[in-house]
Amino acid sequence: MRKRFSIAVPGRAVSLAATLAALSFLAGCKPVGPNYTRPPFTAPPVYKEGGAPSVTVPPPNPDGGSWKPATPSDGMLKGKWWEIYNDPQLNALEERIAGNNQAVRQAMENYLAARDQVQSVRSQLYPRISAGPGYSYNRVSHNEPNATPATKTSYNDLLLTGAGSWEPDFWGKIRRGIEAAHANMQASAAEQANLSLSLEAEMAADYFQMRGLDSQIQLLKKTVGDLEKQLDLTQRRLKGGVATDVDVAQAQTQLETVKAQLVDVSVGRAQFEHAIGTIANYTLSSFSIPYSPLDLSLPNVPLGVPSQLLERRPDIAAAERQAQAANAQIGVQISAYYPTINLNGVGGFESTHGGTWISGPSALWSLGASAAELLFDAGQRRALTDQARHQYEAQAAGYRNTVFTAFQDVEDNLSTLRTLNEEEAVEKRAVDSAQHSLDLSNQRYKGGVTSYLEVLTAETTLLADQRILTDLQTRQFAFSVQLVRSLGGGWDDSQLPK
Repeated sequence: MRKRFSIAVPGRAVSLAATLAALSFLAGCKPVGPNYTRPPFTAPPVYKEGGAPSVTVPPPNPDGGSWKPATPSDGMLKGKWWEIYNDPQLNALEERIAGNNQAVRQAMENYLAARDQVQSVRSQLYPRISAGPGYSYNRVSHNEPNATPATKTSYNDLLLTGAGSWEPDFWGKIRRGIEAAHANMQASAAEQANLSLSLEAEMAADYFQMRGLDSQIQLLKKTVGDLEKQLDLTQRRLKGGVATDVDVAQAQTQLETVKAQLVDVSVGRAQFEHAIGTIANYTLSSFSIPYSPLDLSLPNVPLGVPSQLLERRPDIAAAERQAQAANAQIGVQISAYYPTINLNGVGGFESTHGGTWISGPSALWSLGASAAELLFDAGQRRALTDQARHQYEAQAAGYRNTVFTAFQDVEDNLSTLRTLNEEEAVEKRAVDSAQHSLDLSNQRYKGGVTSYLEVLTAETTLLADQRILTDLQTRQFAFSVQLVRSLGGGWDDSQLPK
């Protein structure tokens, strides 16, 4: 049940102006509902896993002093983060994502739609005005109750009117709606940035893994060449009577096995090339990347302090903006407890003849106001307000969970990089030992003091260790990219639209 009250507004201009001024003042009052504050989260002072040599860690807190509050870009990557790898081919591929990837375009259109929604809600702050002419030809009944012999039964009705209506935002329902729409717009922008960052990271990771396979291909081709020489040597020794058919068969088997491995690596390389072409929106039938073994130096990634992570991860920014939008909806629901007030007015000209249509005696106008208060709704407003509060708490919890997950993401990548670096150092020693073992076995075989089986075993061990080392180096690049992504790339929340 909604009780309505109607008020006739005096016709005098002074009274009307005073009334509108008072209403405008009331409409500017503080909106109902809780003002938003970011859900609290205390970042740890340092990262647990910061020992990887490819990570630049900030200096320790000075004695007797305190840190200057971190800003999002202090000591961190900015803009085109992939340029730290100094690879022109990667730079060219990354540049294509923003302008060509369809997923990014979709996210951009979603953001633009959210931006338009802000303007749509903001328009509700202002009166709605319409105007237009009208014409009708009317005939009334001769037998209507009030008819007289002198009553005119046929006449024209010419109208030129304008109408306006305004619902002043006394309680802040519209302003809270604008706040929610604006926060949703910023969340959409952050989601777009997060998608772009994910695609950029996927591009770089795929690219480095493809180049790592190129290194594997280079290694396997070299091994094939070495094994062909070994096979030729074994065949000559067989002819000289110092080798057996078994030696030749073993050399032939080893050669064909490595050739098969070379084919298998080429299959994986093609799949990474296709993934890169798809992200960059190339036509795959005409897209190819020249073979290029991974011979780059792993760059240092500036780690920053943990508190900066809250400002640099677009997924955190999106979750935080969604929390503000949910908070604003509480005010929207609370405003339903207050009266709805409408102002309306109509003015124009009306006549039965065109000659007197636009003239003083044909003028008409009407001004009015109404107020309605809902007296009984069976608990609907209370339920909707409680629902809005619970939705806010859910978004706040989602924000905190996103932050927790982000810190785990960083710690995981730091730990992996540190472990891979330690493993690489061990594996390099294993490769050196395997190479020395093969050299000794070859000398012993050529001297006739051992069988080819010893050489074969040493070759197999060396190739396995070399492939493991190459894989470790490739994985370091891939996880370096993932660390950059987990730190927010070159983004920070100052890039959110205002």
